[in-house]
Amino acid sequence: MSELRWNPLLGEWLATATERQERTFHPPPDYCPLCPTKPGAFQTEVPEPDYDVVIFENKFPSMRRDPPSPAIEGSDLYPVRPAQGICEVVLYSPDHHATLAGLPAQQYLKLVLAWTDRYKALGALEFVKYIFIFENKGEEIGVTLSHPHGQIYAYPFIPPIIQRELDQCLRHQEATAHCLLCDIVARELQNTRRIILQNDHFVAYIPFFARWPYEVHILPRRHIQSFLDFREAEQIDLARAMKQLLVAYDNVFRKSMPYMMVIHQAPTDNLPYDYYHFHIEFYPPLRQADKLKFLAGSETGAGVFINDTLAEEKAEQLRKMIKPVDW
Repeated sequence: MSELRWNPLLGEWLATATERQERTFHPPPDYCPLCPTKPGAFQTEVPEPDYDVVIFENKFPSMRRDPPSPAIEGSDLYPVRPAQGICEVVLYSPDHHATLAGLPAQQYLKLVLAWTDRYKALGALEFVKYIFIFENKGEEIGVTLSHPHGQIYAYPFIPPIIQRELDQCLRHQEATAHCLLCDIVARELQNTRRIILQNDHFVAYIPFFARWPYEVHILPRRHIQSFLDFREAEQIDLARAMKQLLVAYDNVFRKSMPYMMVIHQAPTDNLPYDYYHFHIEFYPPLRQADKLKFLAGSETGAGVFINDTLAEEKAEQLRKMIKPVDW
């Protein structure tokens, strides 16, 4: 059973999805549902002996194209609506033991093209208002399938964090006639202390306001709103930048870095968002090799993050890990 319930205290929707209790939990490598189907073996989610990049609908989704009716009746105080939406899985590689960091830069480009295709196709659906592309990597994040993969959620509303960004960007433009994220990029390029890497079309930095010790944002230099605005050279440079960053992450503690990767771009509700700016945010939960940054009382109960590191120092550490990328 899945449904959307309204939180009147925060003014936002949340999803209940009881079927997700049954999802696959840390299967052995020889029984991974995301590996290619081997001759004579059980059939996986991919009924082929090999693949490149694969996208399919999640078997245990939080939202469905044709959702069931809610389990309870809503009210004026507690509105309830069917959990209509789409949840997709994106497989990066047929190699069960691979990570995105270990894949060649050309594979990142294939992902960018696949993400663009799904953003366009899902965004064309009338009930879809926002396309959220993300990856959860590592047991520290709560990942139950270690096979390299990401996800795409097509929401029937604009998620609250995205809405807050949109509101802030609009206020900034109305006050200054500038794009907020363009101004942030310009300030970071002027200071450079928090810059991790840059190329012709993208800049990566630890934000001045970083909440996680190794949080990094990647932004295009050009003011664009979504994957649909990318030029070919920008697609290639984003692939390069992502590859460099993820390799640097793994070199920080000489181990595979867990992280959350989230892609923020314009909603698909057919309204103008020329004041918004495409960007990708990475949130690694490690503060040291064997220590996690936990979301405790202040972060979870008050919404105030406490970062016990300095962005400038962590940026210098990450910057030293950046290596050229073969293409």
